Amino acid sequence: MPALRFPCTIFKTRKWMDDYHASDMRCGDLSESQLKEHFHLVDVSTRANPYTLTKITPFSQPQSMFHGSRGEGEKITRQQCAAILFEEFRDLSRTFAIYSPYQPLIKQMITHMQKASGTSFRHMLLDRALKDHILMDSTKNSTRSRLEEVIGKNIDWDRKCFPAKDKEKLKEIIPGGKLPKFDRVQDNFNGMGITVHDTWATHITIKSLQIDNDRFRAVVHYKVQDHFGLDSDDISKFKFNQFRFFRIWFVLQRYSQFGFKPFMTNMETTIEITGTRK
Repeated sequence: MPALRFPCTIFKTRKWMDDYHASDMRCGDLSESQLKEHFHLVDVSTRANPYTLTKITPFSQPQSMFHGSRGEGEKITRQQCAAILFEEFRDLSRTFAIYSPYQPLIKQMITHMQKASGTSFRHMLLDRALKDHILMDSTKNSTRSRLEEVIGKNIDWDRKCFPAKDKEKLKEIIPGGKLPKFDRVQDNFNGMGITVHDTWATHITIKSLQIDNDRFRAVVHYKVQDHFGLDSDDISKFKFNQFRFFRIWFVLQRYSQFGFKPFMTNMETTIEITGTRK
């Protein structure tokens, strides 16, 4: 009976890595009238009007009692307007990243959108957040717990190997579990909910399996990718549209006069799963 050979990829999401055709990867594809009429994006910024390319002062705010009495604000270039919007974008992000080691990530990712022309983003804090999430999730439904269970039950303890014929059991156990996603309550405040939240694609690979007596040690690699971008469904939801943060983001990304490119957010981590004979 042949033994399973490692490394062995046991899970890939249906959504694939580097999917630049995804709806949230679009940019610069909407007109002013579409943004206003379809998505109700009239009141975008408190500092600059992206449609008229003018600065907004306290007197030119739509809610001001003096609105219109002193004419339009100072004219600015498209580049100046974008810079003002990005600065407001960063300032507003503080609401979603109040504490934790991951707090700096959102501002760095906003700046990456502003300056990096769509290149992918990788940061050690993202890898750390992924690892912490996996290790801290001790529920029976976590991928780590499920893998520990199926490995322990199917090892050929006499031959000290995992039978190749049982590979499908490893692959079947993952889809029914909960993949690491940053949609927990704490992620609303620690900066991970706004930088990643849901994830687009996940690959899980068992790199090695060591078996000693009645114990085993598996080294498992997680590769996760998300998109730092918004699609039409996102901004149409009240929970997004109500926040100026997302209105600015959507306009910077999708307005034909700006078209700042969204990008791939890449995370990887390797963990150890240990267990005993079942």
